[in-house]
Amino acid sequence: MAKQDNIIRLLLVEDSAEDAEQVVSQLRNAGVAVRPQRAESRDAIEGALAQQEIDLVLASARSKIATPADLVALVERAGKDRPVVVLVPAITDDAVLQAQREKVRALALRGNPEHLVAVVRREAEDLGHRRALRRLDAALKESERRCEALLDSSRDPIAFVHEGMHVRANRAYLEMFGFADFEELEGVSILDMIAPDAADSFKTLLKKLSKGEKPPAQLQIHAQKSDGTAFDAVMEFAAATFEGEPCQQITFRQQQSAAAPPPDTDLVTGLHNRQYLLRELDSAVSEAAAGRNDIALLYVEPDNWRSLIDMVGLGNADLVMADMAERLRALAGDADVAARFSDNALMLLVRRRPHEEAARMAHTLRRAFESHIFEAGGRSVPLPVSIGAVLVGEKIANAEAILAAAARALKQAQDAGGNRIQLHDPAAQDKADHAAEKQRLAEIRDAIDKDGFVLFFQPIISLHGAEGEYYEILLRMRSPRGELLPAEFFPTAEKNGLLPSIDRWVVATAVKTLAERERAGHRTVFFVKVTVPTLEDPSLLPWIAAQLKAHRVSGDRLVFEMPESKVTTNLRPVREFQKGLAQLHVGFAVQQFGNGINSFQMLKHVDCNYLKIDRTFMAELARNRENQQRIKEICDQAHGHGKLTIAEFVEDAASMSILFGYGVNFVQGNFLQEPEKVMSYDFGQ
Repeated sequence: MAKQDNIIRLLLVEDSAEDAEQVVSQLRNAGVAVRPQRAESRDAIEGALAQQEIDLVLASARSKIATPADLVALVERAGKDRPVVVLVPAITDDAVLQAQREKVRALALRGNPEHLVAVVRREAEDLGHRRALRRLDAALKESERRCEALLDSSRDPIAFVHEGMHVRANRAYLEMFGFADFEELEGVSILDMIAPDAADSFKTLLKKLSKGEKPPAQLQIHAQKSDGTAFDAVMEFAAATFEGEPCQQITFRQQQSAAAPPPDTDLVTGLHNRQYLLRELDSAVSEAAAGRNDIALLYVEPDNWRSLIDMVGLGNADLVMADMAERLRALAGDADVAARFSDNALMLLVRRRPHEEAARMAHTLRRAFESHIFEAGGRSVPLPVSIGAVLVGEKIANAEAILAAAARALKQAQDAGGNRIQLHDPAAQDKADHAAEKQRLAEIRDAIDKDGFVLFFQPIISLHGAEGEYYEILLRMRSPRGELLPAEFFPTAEKNGLLPSIDRWVVATAVKTLAERERAGHRTVFFVKVTVPTLEDPSLLPWIAAQLKAHRVSGDRLVFEMPESKVTTNLRPVREFQKGLAQLHVGFAVQQFGNGINSFQMLKHVDCNYLKIDRTFMAELARNRENQQRIKEICDQAHGHGKLTIAEFVEDAASMSILFGYGVNFVQGNFLQEPEKVMSYDFGQ
């Protein structure tokens, strides 16, 4: 079912209803879900902007209803972020300059559907990003407010230092150093908190920090209060920001014993733990998003870990991991982060090294493990490793994506035999998609030649006691990966001209099945989808007639169906097809009906028997008054035209009650019964 969030609510400013309908059809045929409405006056535009949720305004450059400048002014007056896209016959320098002066978001070529679709998708995505950014900004402000409250209530003395000066400190910090309020501390150097005997070493540390070097996890220091009283303390550092500026968060703690391990440390290996690595990776992601291209992640895992455990025993596994950690630590630089990521996996976040150097480092690391013999449980064992390496850049500046890419690269290295490096290739997905496309094409051709398709049946149930059994036929294709839905193979079939062959297989199988049902005493009607390329074959109608005749099946047992958007943009061939079907007494249905500018206008050109109401109107029907009203309007008009209505994707019993009250003739959906390979629904219940 289409999600409400994926639907673009479109306000069309077009003088011609036919032009507006054509635009909507072009978008829908390209797979863009839109909920359109056409404004026929300036007042209608103002009303739509004020009262309804509009995502995008699409206007003709030559519209007499409102100029592009007027539309932008109306949107700004409504106080809303709604992109205005203007349809133009050609994009010229003058048109672009004029659009910029009028604050029009984009121009779209009227005669080029691909350009129109690309512009609408881009603007809808940009609007979604801006909305998400505003939500994130609001969430950030709320988080900052809560962080401020937590900071003030924390018992840990915490301060934020920028370029060596205090810019923020909590109450515990002020009390520790003997200040009454932050005004006394603001602008004071952190050096003033350090006893004279430790000042020189701390100055050296501050210089290193100013050059971007990583601070120590902990620093034992001799500190002093405002009155000069000295005391021993442990300082902990963390990178932070304050009012948009980078700074250091410094926490003072009571001095720990020398035997206590520093925080965020794995006890077995002495490396950083998983949580610390994830925080550092988030920090690296921020740097990559800002343009840094000297970051990489190396995912290291032994190739024969299970056999090693069987050999040396589980109790000695920690010793091996500790030895592995030593090899990793020896090669890591000062800016790198070495961590234990899981029971038998290590990671190295490589920073401030060019990508070429990071790749060489991965090979050096692999060779270091390959040449080393590990001692455990009285045995000497080799421990070759595979490494998945990801070169982090702006396009993959997302921590989850980086980890996923590293895991995929590691698995590829292991699947290829192990003891090797697999570098994440940005073009790998394109290569994989191309290979998958070739494989899918071969599977489709094989299915056509060897009867590799299968039909599923979903009941269409009458709400008013119509006689007979009604089913919609749904196609699946057998493949080594299981039974595939049409969405997984139709695009490939369409690009290679195979849809007509598939459609004919479906129709032939449906007619044969109807004959079998007839002999078993069932009066069954099948709804069968047909694609546009199939209509272009002049031999189609005679072939359908021959199939019905050969199997002794009456034409009224078949109903062919097509989406409204396809019907609108292919009126001539669809009309000829429907007229031919009428001569054979075969029915015709329009799917996804009711979401056009004036859907019933289409019925003047194409006569049909059934209108299948657009599935988007079924979303949360019991709570959505707007959808309820639209369904009622469709049913009233449909019955006035002598058409039967079908509601697809019915979600619940409450929706059934509403649909019955509005006079919907038939219902369909997984709530009633999911598609099955057998026709088992009891229509007499």
